[in-house]
Amino acid sequence: MKEKMYLSTRGNQQPLNFYEAILQGIGSDGGLLVPDFKVDKKDLKELLDLHYIDLATEIISTFTPDDVKEDIRQLCKSAYGTGLFPENVVPVEKAGDVYITELFQGPTAAFKDMALSLLPYFMTFSLKQKGEEREVMILAATSGDTGKAALEGFKDVEGTSIKVFYPIDGVSPVQKQQMVIQTGHNVDVIGIRGNFDDAQTAVKKAFNSQELKDLCEQHHVFLSSANSINIGRLIPQIVYYFYSYLTLVKNKEIELGEEVNFTIPSGNFGNCLAGYIAKNMGLPIQRFIVASNKNNILTDFFNTGRYDANREFYKTNAPAMDILVSSNLERLVYFLCEDASLVKKYMDQLNETGVYEVDDDVFKKVQRYFTAGYLDEDKVLEVVGQCYRDTGYLLDTHTAIGYGVYKQYQKETNDQTKTILLSTASPYKFPGSVYQAISGEKLDEYKAVEALNKKTNVSVPKPLQGIDKREVLHTKVIDKESIIDFIGEQIKEL
Repeated sequence: MKEKMYLSTRGNQQPLNFYEAILQGIGSDGGLLVPDFKVDKKDLKELLDLHYIDLATEIISTFTPDDVKEDIRQLCKSAYGTGLFPENVVPVEKAGDVYITELFQGPTAAFKDMALSLLPYFMTFSLKQKGEEREVMILAATSGDTGKAALEGFKDVEGTSIKVFYPIDGVSPVQKQQMVIQTGHNVDVIGIRGNFDDAQTAVKKAFNSQELKDLCEQHHVFLSSANSINIGRLIPQIVYYFYSYLTLVKNKEIELGEEVNFTIPSGNFGNCLAGYIAKNMGLPIQRFIVASNKNNILTDFFNTGRYDANREFYKTNAPAMDILVSSNLERLVYFLCEDASLVKKYMDQLNETGVYEVDDDVFKKVQRYFTAGYLDEDKVLEVVGQCYRDTGYLLDTHTAIGYGVYKQYQKETNDQTKTILLSTASPYKFPGSVYQAISGEKLDEYKAVEALNKKTNVSVPKPLQGIDKREVLHTKVIDKESIIDFIGEQIKEL
């Protein structure tokens, strides 16, 4: 059987096997790693009655060597079957005519748990398979949720250390508190004076820095990523698309084989890209509805084919989507054009001018599968309030953007295809905004938690209970220009 290999979207990376792709994290040429093999279509009937762990095993093993399927099952059990998630892992609820997949039931109350609970197991398994003895330094940039989920996943994992960079004024108070109270002997949380794009750009540059490569060589360290630039982040996310769909079939909401739409709140585009891969694996998805906040660079791309990062950056009440550099869009462009040289040309243009525009053939494919919209901050609050009044369902600000953009789409197109909305976070991650939306009253974040619980009877997730009383363990703050130097100093200390 031919080994499954991974290549870079930009075409100048030697082929890597699964373990090497997980550990390296990003292409040596700055591109993102993608499968260099045809992904088999799945028989939905065979998947229909599987528990989440068994479904994850079937989906994920499509991307791994054929002889480790039972190992993958054990990794999935470790990630999803140890009491950190509910029994069915991903509940699917209903709000009016919208089906809502609750991806926030894990250890940090955000959808990033779905992949970052499993990625550390991928890493340690890959280290073992490769006989790797160097220390792994995990680098992660976060706009709020990746950071905590990665810290929680990698804390005290042998052979690894993790450095998380977050914009000090670009995450919610609850998100920040979750990170700065993080325990673990191998974790480090660093605030930066800058935005998420500054942190993400620096992390990507770190992997191609010759100076850091030399330091890594001297100190027996190698760098890897916990961001969705790592293919190990994307693969687990494919699973919940299948699980959501099959739940609707089992609940007799749809027939097996019936097409659905998915609505995805999106910033860095990894969540949505996982759905596109699911579609290519045979999941009957008619259309992806991509929802953005006021930083609506993705909306403009899907409507025009032009990606233009030369625009004002906004801090909003949906901070995890305050992004202008949507890394995973590069993978989508590669899948649609299947031409690494063309992708490299686009990415070079983006780096040099801040802009690229896909050709007509690629844009036609974009329009065939994707629709996009956005909401400004006032509209976000309006949607949270309206949905709660109409349906009794309490949305966080990011999921509200998905709900509101879907309602706009439904009104404009009269498309009655049943639609699944991926809910990305608990409303208690952004309690001030959510409470304001349903009550009209502004409160301090932690007072808002109590008031929100009292008003709605929606339970506060266990990971968020009492976090304001916990000791702050991480206080480092650096300038965005210092990130590469900081990483270099950390390599020397390992």
